[in-house]
Amino acid sequence: MNIYETRRLVEEYLLFHYGSAEDVLGWAGGPVDATGFPERVARYVGDEPVDRALDVGCAVGRSSYVLSETAAEVIGIDFSQAFIDAAEALKSDGEEEISRLIEGNVRDQVSIKRPERGNPDRITYLQGDAMNLPEELGTFDRVLAANLICRLPEPTRFLNRLPSLVKPEGIVVLATPCTWLEEFTPPAHFPTGTTLEWLKDIMSEHFSLVEETNEPFLIRETARKFQWTVSQVTVWKRKS
Repeated sequence: MNIYETRRLVEEYLLFHYGSAEDVLGWAGGPVDATGFPERVARYVGDEPVDRALDVGCAVGRSSYVLSETAAEVIGIDFSQAFIDAAEALKSDGEEEISRLIEGNVRDQVSIKRPERGNPDRITYLQGDAMNLPEELGTFDRVLAANLICRLPEPTRFLNRLPSLVKPEGIVVLATPCTWLEEFTPPAHFPTGTTLEWLKDIMSEHFSLVEETNEPFLIRETARKFQWTVSQVTVWKRKS
């Protein structure tokens, strides 16, 4: 079974996306600055009002709320139907109790809530494949792909779609921890050099690199085990 369709991963990602810093970490002296990643990374798109924004690989949907603060229409797409169902349920119900693993067979419950900021009525969540985005999606002023490209079997298929997906002067934010793994991407489709060099080679014909920075993120697995990772964030502007 695809791990991204399991309830365990759905609950981990709901906590990752919507849990408070205390809910996620709960330890004094821990990397609290790594919490809230889905909100932080989405703000790199800018804060000017626009017509349309696309959140590709949206997972359970937190970044889409940030995009909806300034975009009149937001499409969130993820390959996992379970993630999309969870995003839709929270958008509809506003609050959900999820199970959080303590250790072994011990679990507790924590409440997550739909963000107060953002406009849920502007958001549509869809199941779909980032490598095969349909033409009828149209074009967008902003595209966010957070922690996506190193989970795609053929990431260049997505990257090569961006010029026709993004309006002139539009913004693309790509975030990736550069964790290239054979279980997701065949080695033949890994970057030949560093991820940043590879992105520049692919993107530079149609996009200008505006910013390159790093953002940490934290995913809780148990009360004592966490994934602390640093995502490389690049911001690109579509050439006229």
